Amino acid sequence: MANTDDKWAAASSYEAFMGRWSRRIALEYVSWLNAPPGLHWLDVGCGTGALTRTICNVAQPASVLGCDPAEPFIAFAREQTLEAPASFIAAGVGNLPHRPEGFDCVASMFALNFFPDTDAAIREMQTIAAAGAIVSACVWDYAQGMEFLRYFWDAATAQDHAAKELDEGYRFPLCHPEKLIELFTKAGLDDIQCEAVEIPTLFTHFDDYWLPFLGATGPAPAYIASLSADLRNAIADKLRETIPIQPDGTIPLKAKAWAIRGHISNLLGRPSV
Repeated sequence: MANTDDKWAAASSYEAFMGRWSRRIALEYVSWLNAPPGLHWLDVGCGTGALTRTICNVAQPASVLGCDPAEPFIAFAREQTLEAPASFIAAGVGNLPHRPEGFDCVASMFALNFFPDTDAAIREMQTIAAAGAIVSACVWDYAQGMEFLRYFWDAATAQDHAAKELDEGYRFPLCHPEKLIELFTKAGLDDIQCEAVEIPTLFTHFDDYWLPFLGATGPAPAYIASLSADLRNAIADKLRETIPIQPDGTIPLKAKAWAIRGHISNLLGRPSV
């Protein structure tokens, strides 16, 4: 789901870095989708399973299939997910799983911007969906709204100009509402809606913020792992100067994502059941 330089092998490290926030956004995202109960879902790029578990917990699905090309993430998701309607398979865009009657809801959280060809990805998501199905995605607002990453990349770039090209805000221009709406419109989806979803990200102390960056899994941690100890320490020192550390040591930040949904025309897709 990503450039191999981003390193997606250590699922437990990714949980500490992003998973704790992904679970909170997943609840907001699924609630916003407001899908009726009894649907068959496909979670595209399921990672460690945050969205799949949330769908099971709050959406009353008939089934949820999570797929991701990173086998360590799939193994982790299987270990962490006990909900009966859920299952997982190692598969990605270009080889998405099929259901004979089509999926009623095809969702993708925090993966769309990593697909090499997003137009092709949306088309493939449509081809495996039932007529009238919901196709949706959720992406972080890397440019401004994902504050803990924004502070990090700004500090990294101040110490290492080469960091700018790795900054997700620079790498992923898709993560804006206008671009998302354009993508879904071009795909021919109906009734397109796009809204911001936001959560607080409270870090209890500086190490709670910084140590997950040392896990080597994901774009920012993979970048940190490639640096000398001196440059890593310089970035950490710059962050101590710039992030809003409160008198009690806590760091109150916010994380914003963009959620988008559309419907497949009843004239398209697989026959609904």
